[in-house]
Amino acid sequence: MANKIDIKTVDEVAHLARLEFNDASKAEILNDMNRMLAFVDKLSELDTENVAPLIYMTEEKNILREDVAEITLTQKDALKNAPKKDSDYFKAPKVIDQKN
Repeated sequence: MANKIDIKTVDEVAHLARLEFNDASKAEILNDMNRMLAFVDKLSELDTENVAPLIYMTEEKNILREDVAEITLTQKDALKNAPKKDSDYFKAPKVIDQKN
C-alpha cells in the first residue's frame, strides 16, 4: 500500500485542529495516520453482502421497567430521620454565598 497521507496533509490537519507539532512528532503522526488508513482499507476488503446492518452493537433489549410514577415514600416518612426540618421541608445549610 502506498502512503496516502503526506506531511502537507498532516500540516493541514494540524492547522485545522489548531495544533503544532515538531518534525519528529509530525513523522510519527504521519505514520499513525497511514496505519489507520491501511486498517480502514483492510476493512473494506470484507464481504458484507449478506450482513444485515446493525442499529445497535448488541442484540440486548432494554430490560428496564416502565417509568411509572408511584409514591414509594411519604413526606412524613422522609422527614422522620431528618436532622433538621422546617414544617414540611428539609432544612439544609447554606452552601452558596452571594457576594456583591
